[in-house]
This record gives sequence, structure tokens and C-alpha cells, in this order.
Amino acid sequence: QVQLVESGGGLVQAGGSLRLTCSASGGISRINAWYWYRQAPGKQRDLVAVTVSGGNTDYGESVKGRFTISRDNAENTVHLQMNNLEPEDTAIYYCKADIRNNRAVTGSYWGQGTQVTVST
Repeated sequence: QVQLVESGGGLVQAGGSLRLTCSASGGISRINAWYWYRQAPGKQRDLVAVTVSGGNTDYGESVKGRFTISRDNAENTVHLQMNNLEPEDTAIYYCKADIRNNRAVTGSYWGQGTQVTVST
């Protein structure tokens, strides 16, 4: 059973930094892509960053130049380094992964979410 567990959220002042981590476990053969999404109260869930197995990355316009996504293939882990945080970054952050399991079945899995709050 594949599981994703996130950590690293919290409360930070504007201009500060946080590093989110998401770890996958449970019969994993290959992780094809990692994603970070966020959802603020009353808003839709938006894509923040993505990294695919070839190493390419992409970011939402509002976080370009401030956030960096990175993956550790050996540890089945992805990080989101968030710098120069703004109050508008306040949201629940979710990781998602496209994973092929040991039975060669590919599916998308979500973490439980971690709260990021940026104060003025």
C-alpha cells in the first residue's frame, strides 16, 4: 500500500523560509513524477511545482524564483524549499506522486497535507 507523508509546515513571518518534505513508502518500483499543490481557504487547489523523472521541473507563476522543488530518488522523497514567503502563500500544501508499484501498476497518490501560514 503506497503512502505519502508530508512534514515541514508551520508558521513563519513574511520573508522567511520553510522546507517541506514528502516521503513515499510501500511497494514502490518507480516514481515518475512528484507534484506540490496548495489550497487556500475557499479557493481551488493549484499546482505549485512539479518534477519528473528526467529531472525537468516547472513552477506556478506566483512562486517562480522563490520556491525550489528537488527529489531524492534513493529515499523516495521530494522537498519544496520555500523562500521569501508572502502572506499569499498561506495554504494547505499537498504532495502528489505518480508511482509504479512492484506489480507494475501506476497510479497517483496524495499526501494528507501540511499547513503553511505566513504572517505579516
